[in-house]
Amino acid sequence: MPLNSGAAIINCTSVTSYHGSQELLDYSSTKGAIASFTRALSQNLIGKGIRVNAVAPGPIWTPLNPMGGASKEKLRHFGEGTPMKRPGQPNEVAPSFLFLACDDSSYMSGQVLHPNGGTVVNG
Repeated sequence: MPLNSGAAIINCTSVTSYHGSQELLDYSSTKGAIASFTRALSQNLIGKGIRVNAVAPGPIWTPLNPMGGASKEKLRHFGEGTPMKRPGQPNEVAPSFLFLACDDSSYMSGQVLHPNGGTVVNG
C-alpha cells in the first residue's frame, strides 16, 4: 500500500538504545538501529510529505514482563531506576504515539519522544 502525503510512520525504539544494557545487548543494538532508521527514513520521505518519528519508552509494565524470564526479585524492582522510581503504564506511553499520528505534530519528523520516567537522554 503506497503512502500519500500527510502520512505518518511511527517506530518504536527504547530508552535502552540510548543507554545500552550489558544484559540486553541484542535488544539495545536493534532498538538503536530503529532510532537511526527513523532519522534516515525521515530524510528519505520528507520531500513526499510523509513524516517519520519514533517513541522510545523507558521501563513500561505490561503483561509481557512476568513472562520474559526475569526473576521475581528483578520484577519487584522493575522501573525503580528511573527518576520517578517506578515503571510506566501503557496508558502513559500511548499518547506519544497518538500525538505523532495526528496533525498536532505536523511540524515534526525525524524525532524521538521519550516517555521514560524522567530519564534524560542526549543531554
